[in-house]
Amino acid sequence: MRALLVLAMLLAGAAACAPADRVQIVVTTNILGDVVREIAGDDVNVAVLMRPEADPHSFGISAREAHAMQTADLVVYNGLGLEEGVLRHVESAVAEGVPAVEVGARIEPLEYRDGDAAGLPDPHFWTDPLRMATAVDVLSDAILEHVPGVGGDAMRTRAAAYKKEVSDLDARLAQRFAEIPVERRVIVTNHHVFGYLAERYELRVIGTIIPSGTTLASPSASDLASLVTAVREHDVRAIFADTAQPARLAEVLADEAGLTVTVVGLYSESVSAAGGEAATYLDMMRFNAEAIIDGLTA
Repeated sequence: MRALLVLAMLLAGAAACAPADRVQIVVTTNILGDVVREIAGDDVNVAVLMRPEADPHSFGISAREAHAMQTADLVVYNGLGLEEGVLRHVESAVAEGVPAVEVGARIEPLEYRDGDAAGLPDPHFWTDPLRMATAVDVLSDAILEHVPGVGGDAMRTRAAAYKKEVSDLDARLAQRFAEIPVERRVIVTNHHVFGYLAERYELRVIGTIIPSGTTLASPSASDLASLVTAVREHDVRAIFADTAQPARLAEVLADEAGLTVTVVGLYSESVSAAGGEAATYLDMMRFNAEAIIDGLTA
C-alpha cells in the first residue's frame, strides 16, 4: 500500500512538470518578443526576458530565466552585440544544444559609419520595417523547424497577415517622411539607433549625443562641442532621446546650442508597458515616426 502511495505522488509530481508547462520559445528583447507572439499564436509558450521600457544594452536576467533558456525548444535573440548583458547566457544555451536564431545577422545588417563603432554591424534593424518583414520570415522558419506542435498552415497565415501590416506601415511612413522638406530631414539622437530608419526614408543623422552604438559609452567634452556646432549649422529644432535613458545630456546639449531645441522622447529600443502608447512593435514605430515628423516640422 505504501509503495502505491509513493508511486501516485511521483506521478503527480511528474504531471506538474509536464512539457506543456515548459517555456518553448525564449526571446531576449521585447520588440522581437512582440513579433514572435504575433506569429506563433496562443498554442506556443513564449517567454520574453527584457521588460518593457528597458535598455537592451544593459538589461540582465535571473538564474531562473537563464535556466529557461537552457531548456527551451528555441532561443530568439537580436544579436549583433545588442544584448550586451545577456549574450553569455545565449551562448551557454547554445552550448547545451538549444537551437538559437540571431535575427539581426539574417537581415543584411548595415555597418556603423562613424563613432567608436564605425565598421561594426548595427543591431537596430527594426527601425526599417522592410527588414522587420524579412525577420518575420526568419522567425517563422525557425519556429516551424524547432518548436513541436505548431500548426504550419495557421502560422504561415498569421505571419503573412502580420507582414501585410508591416508593409502597410512602411508605405505609410514613406509617404509621411517624404512630405518633410529635404533640408529639414536631419536628426540628432542620444546614440546611433536610427541608421536603418534614416537609410529607408532618406533622413540624415548629423550626430548623436553618445557617439556609439551602445548606451553604455559616454561622450567626451569635444564630442558634445562638435555636436553643438552641428546642431547650430543645421538649425536643428528637436533632439530625440530614448525614454529608457535619462534626458539630462540632451537637455544640456539643447542649452549649450543656444537655440530653441525641444527634447523629444522616443521608444527607440523598447516597447512600452501593456496599455501604453507604444506597447507593440507596430505601435512603437507609429509613435516614433509621428514624434520625429512633428519634431522636424515644428
